[in-house]
Amino acid sequence: EVYFKNLSKQKQKEVMEKNENNHKLRVCVATCNRADYSKLAPIMFGIKAEPQFFELDVVVLGSHLIDDYGNTYRMIEQDDFDIHTRLHTIVRGEDEAAMVESVGLALVKLPDVLNRLKPDIMIVHGDRFDALALATSAALMNIRILHIEGGEVSGTIDDSIRHAITKLAHYHVCCTRSAEQHLIAMCEDHDRILLAGCPSYDKLLSAKNKDYMSVIRMWLGEDVKTRDYIVALQHPVTTDIKHSIKMFELTLDALISFNKRTLVLFPNVDAGSKEMVRVMRKKGIEHHPNFRAVKHVPFDQFIQLVAHAGCMIGNSSCGVREVGAFGTPVINLGTRQTGRETGENVLHVRDADTQDKILHALQLQFGKQYPCSKIYGDGNAVPRILKFLKSIDLKEPLQKKFCFPPVKDNISQDIDHILETQSALAVDLGGTNLRVAIVSMKGEIVKKYTQLNPKTYEDRLELILKMCVEAASEAVNVNCRILGVGVSTGGRVNAREGIVLHSTKLIQEWSSVDLRTPISDALHLPVWVDNDGNCAALAERKFGHGKGIENFVTLITGTGIGGGIVHQHELIHGSSFCAAELGHIVVSLDGPECLCGSQGCIEAYASGIALQREAKKLHDEDLLLVEGMSMKKEEVVSAAHLIQAAKLGNAKADSILRTAGMALGLGVVNILHTMNPSLVILSGVLASHYVNTVKDVINRQALSSVKTVDVVVSNLADPALLGAASLVLDYTTRRIY
Repeated sequence: EVYFKNLSKQKQKEVMEKNENNHKLRVCVATCNRADYSKLAPIMFGIKAEPQFFELDVVVLGSHLIDDYGNTYRMIEQDDFDIHTRLHTIVRGEDEAAMVESVGLALVKLPDVLNRLKPDIMIVHGDRFDALALATSAALMNIRILHIEGGEVSGTIDDSIRHAITKLAHYHVCCTRSAEQHLIAMCEDHDRILLAGCPSYDKLLSAKNKDYMSVIRMWLGEDVKTRDYIVALQHPVTTDIKHSIKMFELTLDALISFNKRTLVLFPNVDAGSKEMVRVMRKKGIEHHPNFRAVKHVPFDQFIQLVAHAGCMIGNSSCGVREVGAFGTPVINLGTRQTGRETGENVLHVRDADTQDKILHALQLQFGKQYPCSKIYGDGNAVPRILKFLKSIDLKEPLQKKFCFPPVKDNISQDIDHILETQSALAVDLGGTNLRVAIVSMKGEIVKKYTQLNPKTYEDRLELILKMCVEAASEAVNVNCRILGVGVSTGGRVNAREGIVLHSTKLIQEWSSVDLRTPISDALHLPVWVDNDGNCAALAERKFGHGKGIENFVTLITGTGIGGGIVHQHELIHGSSFCAAELGHIVVSLDGPECLCGSQGCIEAYASGIALQREAKKLHDEDLLLVEGMSMKKEEVVSAAHLIQAAKLGNAKADSILRTAGMALGLGVVNILHTMNPSLVILSGVLASHYVNTVKDVINRQALSSVKTVDVVVSNLADPALLGAASLVLDYTTRRIY
């Protein structure tokens, strides 16, 4: 401890001898509610156990004396402490004005009590408005104040109250190294700060109740098992009462949906608590078979309940502090504990604005077991505090000294951060290139890798695994949590099994290939595989024009013609995984031959390969090039040359393009008459050249009932990779926030 490093052993010995010779240190411990008593009780027991050094006076006030909050002063009597004074200081109303009036009433009553007791030092705990009244009274009456748990950071008005008490207090007992640094940064005298740990941890870490099942059954019922119930404790947030009540309502809805036995403790006496109780009664929590609603649980029993719970949920400091000693999962809701140091067992839901988000947090946390945390103490706080009390020199002046050290920031888990960093590995297995990318939940391609696609099966699979492993390692550096791997490939794919049944002629030796197993084994991640047309449709559904559309069709116009069909928000695969082979819709019985072996398919007219074939014919007849065009001898004729010629006024090239667009348009009309989608999305490099012709064909050839369909060009830069990522992101989250 820093205090004992700075204080010489000789000085400490002299001070202790001086205090022994003069008189016992008269200590007044004032407790306001069930929560602060759990922290003060271990100190009170320690003081009582050393009557040769201390005299103890106990003052009880606040919600301890209110029946609606369990008359918790009785547990102080059961602990065999003599209560010197009971002060009724709470003005009922449970609103902001009542809190102010309660502070005022306590300030009126306390001077008489302190005049009679004349303590040498008053011990005040925490950040409650009652404690502020105690500290104010003692400071104005020149009574030394020892403040427990100063320097911590949390949300709501409690933060301001805690720091106000710090400025009034003469001595400080803090629980963590960060709290100590905060006190120093707040200009408190380093020599008057003791880093002791939380007194309640002395009891928590030594709790060895073998009969915990009787405690669980008493509060939750005979049929409840350990790790199969929830403890809920939520208080109003006085700086945003309406939102905290709404959040409490959403919490109860989520707990009802989660369908686990739950012990709900009534909120504290802060403004807004009355409305929270009304919400409980409105939802029938006190009579719900899955819930037990109680005003108070004795601390010894409460320890056993949270130690063996499947989860604790709410916004109580107990969840982020004490429960960590048992490794019990905790869901901390809202801003009331913002800034608290937490163990890895705590999952924060800062913006608990939907039931789904809270329910998702319950599904993530319930039943887990985390390592026990000792952030707030090691079980030896009370001996340190007693030693500190003995070392206080009552002849020392009360004037404070000041210093200005730096403060370290605290970093903790946050559900919004988790959701933002969820990502997928996307693999696009093309005819020429193999591409792997890290894609975020928002559709951002964080990092992309491209390699030429090897010719043989073995080399191709080896390269896929190598690139995926490299990308997964890089994901850690760019702060992305990889949820799985999605693979987009040409041909017919058994999406359920992750097997490529028959690939396109562009990818040789790629038939009946299990892609899922080797990738999953190498990365220890789930893997999804699907046809590139289906992936393009998924990309549109998640990131593009298809977002929120119930029924739509995507057509890919590239080297080949493919597509995907989304019906009632779900992708259609078909009975043999051959649905949406839109490129092979026949639009002419005596049309050109298609790569599939048939004649007159859309792909035989409108694909990049088909346009390249027609461009070569024109070039061979010396009918392709027009003024403004030139080609090198070694340059291969492509579809791009045909499109360029059409733009420069080549009538034959323009006629070929128009015929291709009409073939595609007729195919779309067939799709409209079969599926009746509300949207058709043209994707790929040729889409912009076909869209107007397709619309013209629909107006001339389609039934009037489907002519109103929207036909748009995709705005997605890389639908193959985004679609592969959508395979992962859609099926691993499956929730809307």
